[in-house]
Amino acid sequence: MDFINLRQLNNKLIMSTASLKHPKGLYVLFATEMWERFNYYGMRAILVLFLTKALLFDKVFASQVYGSYTGLIYLTPLLGGYIADRYWGNNRSIIAGGLVMAIGEFILFGCGSFYQNADLSAILFYSGLGCMIAGNGFFKPNISSLVGQLYPRGDKRIDSAYTIFYMGINTGGALGPFVCGFFGDTGNPADFKWAFFAGGVAMLVSVVTQLLFQKKYLKDPDGNALGEAPADAPKWFQKIPVMVGFLFLLSLVTITLVYIDVKVVSYLFYLLLGCITLIAFIVFSDKTLSGIEKQKVLVIFVVSFFVIFFWSAFEQAGASLTFFAEEQTNRDLGFFTVPSSFFQSLNSIFVVSFAPVFAWLWVKLGKHEPSSPYKMAAGLMLLALGYFWIATGVSGVGTGIKVSMIWLIGMYMLHTFGELCLSPIGLSLVNKLAPLKFGSLLMAVWFTANAFANKLAGVFSALYPENGKTTSFLGYQITNLHDFFMFFVGMAGIASIILFFLSKKLKNLMEQ
Repeated sequence: MDFINLRQLNNKLIMSTASLKHPKGLYVLFATEMWERFNYYGMRAILVLFLTKALLFDKVFASQVYGSYTGLIYLTPLLGGYIADRYWGNNRSIIAGGLVMAIGEFILFGCGSFYQNADLSAILFYSGLGCMIAGNGFFKPNISSLVGQLYPRGDKRIDSAYTIFYMGINTGGALGPFVCGFFGDTGNPADFKWAFFAGGVAMLVSVVTQLLFQKKYLKDPDGNALGEAPADAPKWFQKIPVMVGFLFLLSLVTITLVYIDVKVVSYLFYLLLGCITLIAFIVFSDKTLSGIEKQKVLVIFVVSFFVIFFWSAFEQAGASLTFFAEEQTNRDLGFFTVPSSFFQSLNSIFVVSFAPVFAWLWVKLGKHEPSSPYKMAAGLMLLALGYFWIATGVSGVGTGIKVSMIWLIGMYMLHTFGELCLSPIGLSLVNKLAPLKFGSLLMAVWFTANAFANKLAGVFSALYPENGKTTSFLGYQITNLHDFFMFFVGMAGIASIILFFLSKKLKNLMEQ
């Protein structure tokens, strides 16, 4: 009898241990996403350097291109998610989007190869950028949605699954700038092409990983294939050559959008404002929503407004802070000069290092854990402190004097702490508060706010002072680097204080 009971207990323990394991499909998505993020962050790390050092654009124009590019990167997933849901399915969208992104990187490799030919390099540059924007719109939203579909509803493993997936994102985010910077950011403009080539190879590895393993491992808890196209969708529209062709047409549209925004008229702000206004009208005019539901939706709009201030300052990493790392930071270790692009790996490294600490902290605080709006206000304050730290480092430093790397490293660490208080908390808040029928639409509000912030980041980066010039924004005069960094201290600090004061009211609206 005792032997039978022990054997039954052992069997239960084996089954319990097995149930804690994650499906193999999670690790397929981990690898696919890791290589795509390697490609994106590696390319972002050298983009403004390539524009200023190889194509010889000035910093203002390079900043505008950066803002328009990253802004549209966050906007196209709205279209990509819609088409995947209704016509292509997640898997085909990921493959087609990944292939177009890889092609975009190889077009940029061609641009880097012929960078001295102004006309040809300009055509290749905008073409490559258009492919990256269009491809990302179909890759990014669809791979994230597959993670949750691997598990049954209410499964406690989902939170840890997204944590593992998030680690894949940041592993790629750490490796990309290192590898692309090592091969491309050498001081020789002719070498930038190798950064784009490395990104293209990484993107192909991502696509091949998805192709090889999706049918075998991407299955729901009942063993059914995930990410398939709807049964009633037209079959001819699901063929990979047709899909890639469609994305090339979309690339032509995005090329035009980028070119018009940076060369003709800056319209992207108005487009993004129009999107948010339209979504607000659709949601708040819906008579099936109760007053309490609409109050919770209002909280989503309020916090989305405040994240614009966070990301517009945070995303200086790929623009003005890259200029600062290149020109004003002493990167000489004696035996090796650190490429300025390497510093963009710091955020991902700090995320991987400190994310478990913040997760532990929220649990440890228990009933004293602050509300989501309060955490987001703290994130804004940490961002302001990061800029105050680096403003202190450059205060009183004469023209041409380079400062220690410790100022840049410390700033990135504080910014990462701010991100860990704001980004995952905000995403979770939107998921919790959004009415079921408007879940995807209100998530679009969050990403549209991110798009607006990225475009604004380009505008702010154009204020970067050089050669004694004075710039201004809403009456604030910027004559040196200290003034420039204090601008972000003031902006993020004021936004943080206002959100701190609003946090109690927002918490009450959330809990009704």
